[in-house]
Amino acid sequence: MTTTSSVYQRGLDGPVAGPNRRGSKRVAVIGAGACGICAAKYLLQTGFDVTVFEIGGQIGGMWCYLNDNGRSSAYRTLHINTSRGVTRFSDLDFDDATQVFPDHADMHRYLVAYARHFGVTPHIRFHSRVTQVRPDTARAGEAPRWTLELATGAVESFDAVIVATGHLSQPLDMPEFKAFTGEYLHAHYYKTPEPYVGKRVCVVGVGNSACDIASDLCVTSPRCTLVARSGVLILPKLMFGRAFTDVTARIQRPWIPRPLRRRITRFLTWLAHGDLTRLGFKRPETLSHVTSNATVVTDIAYRRIDVKTGIEAIDGRTIRFTDGSSGDFDVLIAATGYAIDLDFIPPDVLEVRDNRLDLYLRMVPPQWPGLYFMGFFNTDTALNMVFEHQARWVREILLDNARLPDASEMQDAIAARAAWYASQYRHTIRHSIEEEHVRYLTDLKTSLKHMLQRRAREREPAKAA
Repeated sequence: MTTTSSVYQRGLDGPVAGPNRRGSKRVAVIGAGACGICAAKYLLQTGFDVTVFEIGGQIGGMWCYLNDNGRSSAYRTLHINTSRGVTRFSDLDFDDATQVFPDHADMHRYLVAYARHFGVTPHIRFHSRVTQVRPDTARAGEAPRWTLELATGAVESFDAVIVATGHLSQPLDMPEFKAFTGEYLHAHYYKTPEPYVGKRVCVVGVGNSACDIASDLCVTSPRCTLVARSGVLILPKLMFGRAFTDVTARIQRPWIPRPLRRRITRFLTWLAHGDLTRLGFKRPETLSHVTSNATVVTDIAYRRIDVKTGIEAIDGRTIRFTDGSSGDFDVLIAATGYAIDLDFIPPDVLEVRDNRLDLYLRMVPPQWPGLYFMGFFNTDTALNMVFEHQARWVREILLDNARLPDASEMQDAIAARAAWYASQYRHTIRHSIEEEHVRYLTDLKTSLKHMLQRRAREREPAKAA
């Protein structure tokens, strides 16, 4: 039987592969979350000497609830937003105990099984904090070896480094919220609803975490307010008795025009939820990262949650809203996003500016061959599938099957990509790393085809000689 996942993968097409070579390089992967173990798996399968450095003692990154690395933002009730068929990697299914929408325990169990199944686990060094990654040459543009320094003082050398530490671990706080004299916390630190029973709660944000947390707390709160400062499209989890992402997966094809895909998704959402402005939300004026939630619309309709569109001022425990109303609250929870944290990368190698990374196809700093960043994006589908495409793309470069464009070409491509997304999406920190997956995977495939051809042309004179 053909699964939704296999249709999804085949419809988008995987990157083309170059000659069947065996890798000989020594590669460091930083992070043993979903992205890191996926990268390691693809490199190990082609013979590379891979070491995965994990800051904590667990596989799974953010999907390991209460992960001892301190970087997971998972809460007890967290479920992934895509169905198990769309979420799985292409070559390993979830076990039979997994729900239609896997929760963090399902995801963690799956990632541990994936690492074990593909032989990644023996290559992971746990409790290994990387404090610096630096090239062994000061001249940008050359292919250096890379030196990793660890918190223990140990120093090791590698031919290439893949950074897969993620971008959801450093909370981004709003300074104006510090005026609140009740209990304040960023959503990163929210774990369970019990501490907030009977308390008046204001949740700021309208992303997935904000809506999940508000729905968690509203049934035991005398007042639960959700502040949605921007317009939003809230996708349902189920439609026609099926996972919504299984339904929309059928239209995620490069040959279906992008505007049509969006119109179909909006129409299906309207069938499920109606006009969201009737619930108090603003109408989206520009494109933004969509939210997916099973219960928040019902909770608003039942008046368990009231929606506000902005905060005018905070005075002690009193919050005044932009509609002229106000209320007293015990808890303010800021689901206001995350800042990219790469403190182990020297700024002369890669500088984070306005939470933006200037990387060719979200992965390559143009001046530094051998350094790759995987998973530093927001996208409109399951991340695992995109991780696989990134891993295959990097693998072909490390195998010397493909040759990257010149640094100037990559810089031009970075600027063009940033300009396109700026013309389409809201100008916020979050959207500086936004990627539409159909467009992105198509670009990966096209660029890899050109890089393979470039490398093949370089080899032709040598063969003739």
